Amino acid sequence: MPIYEYICLDCKNEVELIRPMGQADAPLTCEACGGERLKRKLAVFYAHSGGRVVAGTAPVPSCSGCAGGNCSSCGH
Repeated sequence: MPIYEYICLDCKNEVELIRPMGQADAPLTCEACGGERLKRKLAVFYAHSGGRVVAGTAPVPSCSGCAGGNCSSCGH
């Protein structure tokens, strides 16, 4: 079963839940404030193999001269 991320629109509490895909958008109650306005967040992922991105998008480089891979100034 997938892990879904939700945010409460009332108190901004964030929670991760393991739920069947058919229940991804089923109503929830916030454990923190009792509110019923929880919204599913867009979850993104990133995977790489051999230094190349194979899924998702590459993380933000750590310095302005870095384009990913081997950067001599920051080691990224």
